[in-house]
Amino acid sequence: MRHSQLYIILTAIALLIASASASLAGQTSPADAAIPAAQIPDSITAADSMQASAADTDSAGVTASILNRRRISPDVTDDTTRRPSGPRISRVKSDLDNPVDINANDSMVIIGRNNAYIYGASSVSYGRQKIDADEIHLDMATSTVYAIGRPDSVGDIQGSPVFDDNGTSYEAKTMEYNFKSEKGIITDIITEQGEGYLTGGRAKKMDENTIFLQNGRYTTCNHHDNPHFYFQLTKAKVKPKKDIVVGPAYMVLAGLPLPLAVPFGYFPFSEKYSSGIIFPTFGDDYNRGFYLSDGGYYFAINDNIDLALTGEIYTKGSWGLQARSAYMKRYRYSGSFNLSYLKTITGDKGAPDYQAMTNFQVLWSHSQDPKANPALNFSASVNFTTSGYSRNNLNSYYSNSFTENTKSSTVNLTYRRPGSKWSLSTTANIAQRTQDSTLAVSFPNVTVSLSQITPFKRKRAVGAEKWYEKIKLSYSGVFNNSLTAKQDEFFKKSLIKDWRNGMRHNIPISATFNVFNYINVTPSVNITDRMYTMKVNRQWDPNASVEVCDTSYSFYNVWDFLASVSLDTKVYGFFQPLPFLGDKVKMIRHVMTPTISFSGTPDFGSPFFGYYGTYQYPDAQGVMQTRQYSKYPNALFGVPGVGRSGTVSFSLANNLEMKVKDDNDSIGERKVSLIENFSVSQSYNFAADSLRWSNINTSLLVKLMKNFNLNLSATWDVYTYQLNQAGNPVRVNRTRLQAGKGLAKLSSTGTSFSYTLNNNTFKRKNDKDKKGNSGDDTDSDDPMSNAPNADRDPRGNIDNDIDLSSDGYMKWDVPWNLSFNYSIGYAYGKFNKRKMDYDGKITQNLSFSGNIRPTANWNFSFSASYNFETHKIAYMNCNITRDLHCFSMRASFVPVGPYKSYNFHISVNSSLLQDVKYDKRSSIRNGVTWY
Repeated sequence: MRHSQLYIILTAIALLIASASASLAGQTSPADAAIPAAQIPDSITAADSMQASAADTDSAGVTASILNRRRISPDVTDDTTRRPSGPRISRVKSDLDNPVDINANDSMVIIGRNNAYIYGASSVSYGRQKIDADEIHLDMATSTVYAIGRPDSVGDIQGSPVFDDNGTSYEAKTMEYNFKSEKGIITDIITEQGEGYLTGGRAKKMDENTIFLQNGRYTTCNHHDNPHFYFQLTKAKVKPKKDIVVGPAYMVLAGLPLPLAVPFGYFPFSEKYSSGIIFPTFGDDYNRGFYLSDGGYYFAINDNIDLALTGEIYTKGSWGLQARSAYMKRYRYSGSFNLSYLKTITGDKGAPDYQAMTNFQVLWSHSQDPKANPALNFSASVNFTTSGYSRNNLNSYYSNSFTENTKSSTVNLTYRRPGSKWSLSTTANIAQRTQDSTLAVSFPNVTVSLSQITPFKRKRAVGAEKWYEKIKLSYSGVFNNSLTAKQDEFFKKSLIKDWRNGMRHNIPISATFNVFNYINVTPSVNITDRMYTMKVNRQWDPNASVEVCDTSYSFYNVWDFLASVSLDTKVYGFFQPLPFLGDKVKMIRHVMTPTISFSGTPDFGSPFFGYYGTYQYPDAQGVMQTRQYSKYPNALFGVPGVGRSGTVSFSLANNLEMKVKDDNDSIGERKVSLIENFSVSQSYNFAADSLRWSNINTSLLVKLMKNFNLNLSATWDVYTYQLNQAGNPVRVNRTRLQAGKGLAKLSSTGTSFSYTLNNNTFKRKNDKDKKGNSGDDTDSDDPMSNAPNADRDPRGNIDNDIDLSSDGYMKWDVPWNLSFNYSIGYAYGKFNKRKMDYDGKITQNLSFSGNIRPTANWNFSFSASYNFETHKIAYMNCNITRDLHCFSMRASFVPVGPYKSYNFHISVNSSLLQDVKYDKRSSIRNGVTWY
């Protein structure tokens, strides 16, 4: 017959009692013999082996033997305690498989052959089982063990029984066990099962795998003595580390029973990766009706990949499906994908407002570990959605993706041959504009490149370097295939006629020589070859008076070249401030980098090259006119320009820095950048018959403060405008300087910047130094790094320790951050015919977001964008969250704009009870003003 672990422990203790009684039989002192029976603790009543012992531990006034620690092994007799004249100790056969360790911190009292009392932080260990209690009673006559805690000097119970069975711990107020029937009674049990605690009630342990519980509680709150919420269980069957099956149960929140009851329940526990059901969320939508959302099944395929299939269904006919998966292979790759399909039906069938829309979304992210294959790399970042998906998906209203007008997707595969300068890359790109449902697809794109080499460099150079050894060249070859079309017309396009494709080869050749030790001369030649599969010939049909196009499909080469030579040098200027200005600034340095370049190309529009064609047609007055056209319209890589080019270009780059004294620096001085870069450039085309001057281009880069730079580029127009015969403005060969309108007019400029303000932005330097010297390793750049949400236990509970200052008061710290992105641009607007010039137009964009945590558990965040044309906030999304220890509450709302709506959510933090939640949301279509 199989014995339980407690039976084995008690058998070992019985052997210990028998051995100790025999060894002490001839040593009883007269004082010991005179102990009255009233002072001996009562034995556990044998009538009901399951009844708790009521023995009064304080009445045990005599100690027969004190054993601090004794080890008993099978078939071992202690011969050292045998007296020559005493009785022989008989050997007792034992069935113990492991040594028994007994530890009594206070004492152990043995009475007769069947009773023993162990006091003071006692423990009994056998194999992988262990019992700890402040008081343990043993009664071998009734085969029972009784464990209980004892009150301390102030009346608090200390040393309550704790039984550890192979890693599963049980704590109780009292514990009684019958080792013959292998059953026990436990009162006020406390045991951790899965992510929660099973507490209270009266439990009956049937065997090592089954416990029956009456009037118990189950909660995931780690304050299990007084939990914030729990499920009151009228009865339950517990299989440790496996599951809990309960009968009628109801929820209690903050001590208040709620009218939320279930006739039965099932709480599964598993330390293994396993599949399971995903329970849905219920709610209602104004136009689509009541719904069940995000319900389905989770497949634990293996340790490297999982899959969650969920769906949603509405009472008015709408439905959706979703598949989510994450995969990872250590040291190789990782990624995830999300596929969603929505069928949205609004209105009543047959009614004018009836609509049926189909939308889908594809999200895929893949990254490869660099150590997996240094030569081959594959990556993917796919975000493809149809234009109406975000407006019909409930979960998109309160995310930043709801305001995204453009989405892009890229899949890339790159191969770099080890030890070689050649590389091969292929990509697929998709760009979307949700505003007008336009798709720009480019697939496949293949790029072959050769990094810069010196083909004439000697492997074993002897003497000075030859001039031809400085020649460098590189190569890049690109094949592209692209199409831009509306979303609903994309798959109707012809692969041959509508898709644009082509190849381009580019070979730049250059060399740099130093002249007079100060001037760098760089001659270069750039050869470009384009390959197309379509050519268009046009002619005039005099009978129909229309232009006729003849498209031919074959293989065509379009090549050109550019030859240039440039000269550049650096000029340094130094300025030392006068003494009366102070000695803080030691020196100011100005570096100028002038560059002059000459470039030239032939006229690629001549009939010799054949890139352009001409035909004659009569105008409205009947006069024959000649029209020149490109034979490669809408070519992917363009065509060479018309007309000869002989251009000289000028550019001047400036850098201004100063050196100042700094006592905090190791060398006593530091360098400060006044103007990081200021450049001006313009060119003049000698070969052109008119408009020889180009626009003036300027750029400015200034470091205003740490982590904040001002980058500004501008284009200046040097020519004036007139109206042609059709009344449209055109540039004329008359400069603004000749017209008395100044040197140039600003035609376009723009800049953008972003910045983040937080707690540390306005702190004094001394405060930062003190914090740095304190040895605190907290990342000061992240204002939310000390947020209590950072550390959660597996149940999602948060314990906030109070942080006190040096004077004993609680520190008042409010982490916050404010981020904003601003861009401004200036460009030509409408043409002013009265001034015969363009009016300027300013465009601005501003978006900002913020986060503030006024207390340890409250958090407020928002994001918004501002429309400068309407002078209103275009969109705003606000979120308020409250951490309720084992609960989380979140309120999200869109207060302005056409998508006014709100969503309220409260749920248990633990993943085991994630379906214990409440959601309330409005619809953006209901047209109700809710604030």
